[in-house]
Amino acid sequence: MITDFDDYMIHQAPTPINQPSVTDRNFYDRYWFNGFDTSGEFFFGIGFGRYPHRFVQDGHLSIILDGVQHSFHTSGRAPDDPKDTSMGPFRIEIVEPMRVIRVVLEPNATEVECDLTFHAKSPPHQEPLNEMYDGTRLIMSQLRFCQFGQWEGFFSIRGRRLEVKRATTAGTRDKSWGVRPVGDFEEGAPSKLSTSPGVYFVWAPLQFDEVCSVCFIRQESDGRPVESDATFVKTYENADEIPRGQAIAEAEETMINARHKVDWKSGTRWPKGASFDFEALNGETRHVELEPILRFHMMGIGYQHPEWKHALWHDEVEVGYDSWRLDEVDPEDFGTIHVQTLCRARMGDEVGIGVIETLCYGPHEPSGFQDFFDGAP
Repeated sequence: MITDFDDYMIHQAPTPINQPSVTDRNFYDRYWFNGFDTSGEFFFGIGFGRYPHRFVQDGHLSIILDGVQHSFHTSGRAPDDPKDTSMGPFRIEIVEPMRVIRVVLEPNATEVECDLTFHAKSPPHQEPLNEMYDGTRLIMSQLRFCQFGQWEGFFSIRGRRLEVKRATTAGTRDKSWGVRPVGDFEEGAPSKLSTSPGVYFVWAPLQFDEVCSVCFIRQESDGRPVESDATFVKTYENADEIPRGQAIAEAEETMINARHKVDWKSGTRWPKGASFDFEALNGETRHVELEPILRFHMMGIGYQHPEWKHALWHDEVEVGYDSWRLDEVDPEDFGTIHVQTLCRARMGDEVGIGVIETLCYGPHEPSGFQDFFDGAP
C-alpha cells in the first residue's frame, strides 16, 4: 500500500515503505528513551513500538516519583502510514531528526500526562548488530543507535505536575529495528532456549561533562563473551555543532577492550554497585565506578509485562495504568528482574550520571546465579 512516505527517496527494497522486506512476524521498529533529574528526584522511561506483521503499535510512559513507579500503557492496531507515530492519546514527534524529539501524552482516563522534549547533545552512536539464535533459527537480528541529551517540559501524575528543566534533566534515547522475540508465544515444539535458558545482558550509557560512554556486554552462562562493545562519544553545547554522517566517526573513540564487574544486592538480581575498565587503543585504561541512586523496572514500559508486553493485541485502541511501590517489589518475580539502575558515575576526577541496565535470567557462574530466578548470595 502506497503512503505519503513513499514520496521520499528512502526505499531499501522493491516494496512500499509500510511493507518491510523482512517477512519475519517479529519484525519491529522502536523508540526508547529515559530521563532523570540529576539529583535523583524522578526518573522516567518511554517506549513506542511498531510491529507491522503483527498489526500492532504500542506505547508506554513510566515514571518513578516518591518511591512509586507509575506506568501508562496504550496499544492498538498499527496505522497503515508508518509516519503516524501515535496511539490513542500518546505520540512521538520528530521535530528535527537526530536533534529534537517531542513526546506527548494528552489528558486521558489514567490521569498521567506529559509534554517532554529531548534535545540531543551528542551524535547518534551506531552499535554493532545484535544477533541471537534458538538452535538453528535466527530469533534476534537488530540494529540500534543511541544518543545522549537533555529534557525539558512537564509530566503530571494524578493531578501532581512536575516541571522538567533542561539544565537538571539528563537522558538517553535509542532507536532500534529488526527482528526480536515479541508478542504472543508461537505454537509448536518447545524452543531450544526453553531447555537451557540463559540471558546475561549489561548496557551502560553514562554522561560526563564533555564526553559520554556507552558499553554493551552479553555473556554465556559461564561468563564467556558473546558480544562486547564500548565507545566514548563527544558532547556539544550547541546542537548545530553536532556532526552528521561520516563526520560522526571523528566524535567517537572505540575501546579495544571492556571489562566489568557487577555487585549484586543479596537475594536479588539488582545491582548494588558496578565498575568498568575501558582499554583505549593507546593502552590507557579508564576506570569507572557506579554508585546506585534508584532502580527503574523495565516492566513499566512493556518489557516482560504480564499484561502490556510488547506487540500484544488488546483492541483497536486500548489504554491502561498500573503502579507499584519500589520497596514492595518481589525480586524473584519474572517481570521485575530486568532493571535500569540510575547511578552516580566516577571516572578519575570526573563525576557523571547514567544507568546500568541489567537483564539476567538463568545461571551465570561469575555472578553466583545457579537457577532461573535465584538471587545473589
